[in-house]
Amino acid sequence: MSAEGTAPGLHLAPGGGPAPAVQRVLAQARFEVGVLLRNGEQLLVSLVLPALALLVLARTPVGGVVVPASLEGLPRIDVVTPGVLGLAVLSTAFTGQAIALGFDRRYGVLRLLATTPLGRSGLLLGRLVAVLVVEALQVVVLGALALALGWRPLAAGAVVLPLLLVVLLLGTAAFAALALLLAGSLRAEAVLAVANLAWVLLAGAGLLVPREGAGAAAPLLAALPSAALGDAARAAVLDGALALGPCAVLVAWAVVAGAVVVRTFRWS
Repeated sequence: MSAEGTAPGLHLAPGGGPAPAVQRVLAQARFEVGVLLRNGEQLLVSLVLPALALLVLARTPVGGVVVPASLEGLPRIDVVTPGVLGLAVLSTAFTGQAIALGFDRRYGVLRLLATTPLGRSGLLLGRLVAVLVVEALQVVVLGALALALGWRPLAAGAVVLPLLLVVLLLGTAAFAALALLLAGSLRAEAVLAVANLAWVLLAGAGLLVPREGAGAAAPLLAALPSAALGDAARAAVLDGALALGPCAVLVAWAVVAGAVVVRTFRWS
């Protein structure tokens, strides 16, 4: 032993600090993506069900319910694909995240991670990055399936894909804020029930099915984030245009729900 009380050749130094913030967020995002991709129930909701919806709506002759008079003459696959991509956003950003956050809060995971160097903001950013990664995978898989079924998204011009990306990001912001609102205010069991029920109701409320097919209820559906996402996605793909009204509805839902989350979200 040396005079300092340590073994010869052994030099002790203070422990290193936490990794940089970006590295912590990316590490959390990688973990979240792995959890999502290994979860069979999550894959069912986020990928299998949207793919089945695409196949059924593209091939089943359901007449004017799916293709209202204003869209008659267009290939059915062109009409239904934007709504299915919107359904993928609803599945991952809302239903999947609400359920995961609800049970993480119940078991104390959120409270524990909030006390680590990752922090609350890092935890939420990591989850958001994971959501975006999963959604990118969904768009690739569902887009490839739609292309195999005859979808031609560039028919309205090369601007279609950037506009569709903007719309899907706005939908992600709105539904992620709603997921936080739901998960941070109800018990986990209630979150599970409400999130799944909302998925079914919102999928049919102007998202998969153009709201023109709802008749007199169409103006009321326009205020829902599901119908706004469906309208904006179809406008981007079919018209090559950014529908400002539906986009404003999505922004409003994101801002209002986000403001309520800041005031009411409970970490445990």
